[in-house]
Amino acid sequence: MGKTAIIIGATGATGNHLLRLLLLDKRYDSIKLFSRSSCKINHPKIKEYLGNLFELEKQIEEFTADEVFCCIGTTKKQTPDESIYRKIDFGIPVTAAKIAKQNKIPKFLVMSSMGANSKSNAFYTRTKGEMEESISNFKIASTYIFRPSLLIRNSKETRILESIGASFMKATNFLFLGSLKKYRAIKTITVASAMIEVANSKLESSLFLSDEIQKLGA
Repeated sequence: MGKTAIIIGATGATGNHLLRLLLLDKRYDSIKLFSRSSCKINHPKIKEYLGNLFELEKQIEEFTADEVFCCIGTTKKQTPDESIYRKIDFGIPVTAAKIAKQNKIPKFLVMSSMGANSKSNAFYTRTKGEMEESISNFKIASTYIFRPSLLIRNSKETRILESIGASFMKATNFLFLGSLKKYRAIKTITVASAMIEVANSKLESSLFLSDEIQKLGA
């Protein structure tokens, strides 16, 4: 019998790639999507649980699986209110990890960001760092954290400034050599592929920087 995976953030760029890859992966029989809106994909593997992700604990009975993939996140432009921003980038992943621990889900994979640091003076990287620490404290059997660099998205919703930044990073990637490789821009599909690779491996590492993600998702 195949595995069941939960995806949080399947309507986002990375999460959508992750969903499509899992649909093609014969190791998975069921994919549960917890989100605010539908992914609009009709497939027998998919089970959607639509609702307010700030109230994820209301769906604790349905929140059962072999693995949880958390790809939720926002941007300062999308969410200028820092209190709401924190509820999304910190609150949702941490609540998901809490429920995963309660329901004895053995694997939790979460997408963070390059530079995440709970001691950072910058709100964004500090929030990501605090999220990582809180999730790690639940001591789920296998917790994996991914810190990609600037993401290259293939989406109609790609923001103009992000697109310019990604294009610049992509054009100058050859300049980032050696220890600087972790700063190269990376495709969202590569991140998604790497998360699946890690979920189905026995790697001892629990933290993956962008250059490692690139190798795993290639």
